[in-house]
Amino acid sequence: MSKATNSWLNTRVWLTLGLAVGIVAVDQFTKALALSQLESYTRVPVIGDLLGWYLTFNDSAAFSIGFGATWFFTALSAVAVLVLIWFSPRMKTTTWAISAGLLLGGVAGNLVDRLTKSPGFPNGQVVDFIKIPFNFPIFNFADMCISGVMVFVVIRILLGDKIGGVSNTHE
Repeated sequence: MSKATNSWLNTRVWLTLGLAVGIVAVDQFTKALALSQLESYTRVPVIGDLLGWYLTFNDSAAFSIGFGATWFFTALSAVAVLVLIWFSPRMKTTTWAISAGLLLGGVAGNLVDRLTKSPGFPNGQVVDFIKIPFNFPIFNFADMCISGVMVFVVIRILLGDKIGGVSNTHE
């Protein structure tokens, strides 16, 4: 591997990891703010009925799948974090490195809750507080990162890209 290629590799790894740390910091800050400023299970309108704060605690996966299996999602999240860190040097483009960083940060942000929040390790509940209409599940900043990246990844794959790599038409 040439020195220039190695330099770009290191840049993408640091981009992935740095972005992930930033996402975790923003996620944990917003959750701490929600915990200190909001009353549980009470809606606070922000933009009429379009956006509100509603502090709740989630012991399941996204969209309340797997209710009561928090320990399983804690283990799954820990494995996902390790896999994403392991794969970060294999990202071949900056776009995929950014995607990996957003996903890693989102998963790690919710993992922090599962490890540290009540009722305690490894069954901590994830803090959710963003509420939108249409009976949509209540979510947090980490969830937005995870969901956004997953939509982006599906679109990229449908367009012919390999995960972490470049388009099949460019190989």
